[in-house]
Amino acid sequence: MNRQSRLHIQRPVVWVTGASRGIGREIAKQFASVGCDVCLSARSTRQLKDAAKRIIDVGGRAYPFPCDLSSSSAIDRTVKIIQKQIGEIDVLVNNGGITVFKSFLNTSMEEFDDILATNLRGHVACIKAVLPSMVKRKQGWIFNIISTAAIKTFKDSAAYTATKAGMLGFARVLRDEVGANNVKVVNFLPGPTETAMWSRADRRKFSRRMMSAKSVAEAILAVYRMPNDIVIEEIVLRPMLGDID
Repeated sequence: MNRQSRLHIQRPVVWVTGASRGIGREIAKQFASVGCDVCLSARSTRQLKDAAKRIIDVGGRAYPFPCDLSSSSAIDRTVKIIQKQIGEIDVLVNNGGITVFKSFLNTSMEEFDDILATNLRGHVACIKAVLPSMVKRKQGWIFNIISTAAIKTFKDSAAYTATKAGMLGFARVLRDEVGANNVKVVNFLPGPTETAMWSRADRRKFSRRMMSAKSVAEAILAVYRMPNDIVIEEIVLRPMLGDID
């Protein structure tokens, strides 16, 4: 589908990173369910195509765009392709992320750098790539899927926490800078969510203490569909029984 064919039906273009599984895939499904053109990115081409196919099979519009968030050049290329093939991006969902559950002493600097490059620098680079168009058009949404790790201490997650706390601070500044251009910056801080980031053993052990990815995604869509003259700046989402310590 090219931009010319989109002119007949103007659908919001939504770009979701980390969309091959978990929260990202559920977010993509939610936006597709309300008629958006959803662009899915992650590193795994096979998983992306499968996620897109599942949306298409139920009548949605989804397009896979493999992208490595640790590469700024890959991000810039992906945005240019989306703009050319689908249209200007109206909604960015920064969701992709990686981690290791190790103490800082046992975390190598290579591991630390990889997490930093994906979870923080990668998200910032995505914003940098889409923001000029949003500011020019005076419309846009930036959803940052962060974590309660940004505001609460969890052992064996120093690198992950550093990226999430950094993203939270960055996004708060960004919101003040772009609000006058009608660009909304919303931070979601989910607590324990049943995704592949947790081991299968932990998902079984704590199944009653975790939110579903679908529930988190439904909350994000609910914010997107609120009246246009307000913005919810931050939402903390936790399971009814609270965090897993």
